[in-house]
Amino acid sequence: MTGCALVSPTDPDAANAARPAVAPYHATGRDGPPGRPPPVAPLPDTPLTLAQATELALANNPEIAAARHDAAAAREQYRQAFGARLPSLRASGAYMHHLDDQRLLAARYNGETGVFGDDIFGGDLVLTLPLFTGRRLINEARAADLLHEAAQHRLTRTREELVFNVASVFHSLLAQHHVIESVAFSQQALEEHRKRVDDLIAAQKAARVDRLRTEVRLAEVRQRAVREQNAQAIQIRLLANLLGFANQTADLRVTGQIETLDEVALAPTEHYIAQALQERPDCRAARAALEAQARSVDAARAGYSPTVSLQGAYGGRWAAHPTDRPAGSREAEDVGRIGVVVDVPIFEGGRIAARVAEQRARLAAAQERLRRLELQVWLDVETALLNIAAARERIAAARAALAQAEESLRIEREKYDLGKGTILDVLDAQSALLDAQTNYYRALADLHIARASLALAT
Repeated sequence: MTGCALVSPTDPDAANAARPAVAPYHATGRDGPPGRPPPVAPLPDTPLTLAQATELALANNPEIAAARHDAAAAREQYRQAFGARLPSLRASGAYMHHLDDQRLLAARYNGETGVFGDDIFGGDLVLTLPLFTGRRLINEARAADLLHEAAQHRLTRTREELVFNVASVFHSLLAQHHVIESVAFSQQALEEHRKRVDDLIAAQKAARVDRLRTEVRLAEVRQRAVREQNAQAIQIRLLANLLGFANQTADLRVTGQIETLDEVALAPTEHYIAQALQERPDCRAARAALEAQARSVDAARAGYSPTVSLQGAYGGRWAAHPTDRPAGSREAEDVGRIGVVVDVPIFEGGRIAARVAEQRARLAAAQERLRRLELQVWLDVETALLNIAAARERIAAARAALAQAEESLRIEREKYDLGKGTILDVLDAQSALLDAQTNYYRALADLHIARASLALAT
């Protein structure tokens, strides 16, 4: 028998004991799959603002919870590494059955009588204090502290990314709502125009082909309405996923105004790059992880050094049914010792060298990851600045196109009513107005998203 089973093994699907208390959850609940805990913060009955959506996401998103647990695990790893530098006190017990009788205690002087037996029990309290380890324990504790710091920065970065993702989807939903309204308005306008064409046909002022062309364009707009509503449903599903809800998309509604942001003068790219490299939590986490790995290399190199420990023990020995017991002797005796133990590695089969090489390779990998992150910072900042500039120009162009499209539709309708225009001109003007409205609202959403992405990048 090489081991024993746990009396109560850990259930991997059980809710964490540290999770905030919530209402009892049933397998048929609507907040998540069976057997999983419900969200911490419930979904309100009223439409969500961006601030409420962000708050719900930070409370319910499982990735945030996972990052928080990772940070807690890193903290406990530091406590383990720090505790290795402190004295340790252990209790040990043993029972030995010998083929030949053994002396209960070693003789303390020549000719000393003793108790002998083949069944001997022992128990000790052992105190061990590391005195010198070649700074291995110090470096391991420092590395664990830096990894805890890195985990905290990664948690902060995860929160920032979640806030950006929620804002991105939220503004896309607001824009999509306006797009759907524009499609519905276009559909209503085409239906009214079809009635006008019917009246003109009845008065023999228009051809039946005009009605057919209007029906074709109306069918296209209806198909577009279905596509836009499907896109909205997918965005709602995505937002619910970010908020940590599984089956409540029907109850999820958003509210807010998507407006043009105030013009803000942008600083040079190098300014944002320097700010990002200095302040971004993932950059701080990468630097902390790099320094922690350097300490791990030093801890591995300490394996070549001897270790010196202070060790003391106090306990007792007992002989069960002794075979030889001189008169006046006892079946139980106490024992104690204290001293310094020196452990010098002479041959380890190459394990120390391999451990050092492994940590050096991990250090090189951490250096490359930090360099890759610095390149990503440049890409993120430049992309965000370009997107802001492009969104501003698109808004200006879309605003002008929207005004022109509205005026063009009015003119083409009047020309058609007076018999001086064609139905195709009216339908094209109506389509151009719908495109202009769609482009305008989506450009507004893209500007909000670009500004949020610049904040995330820096």
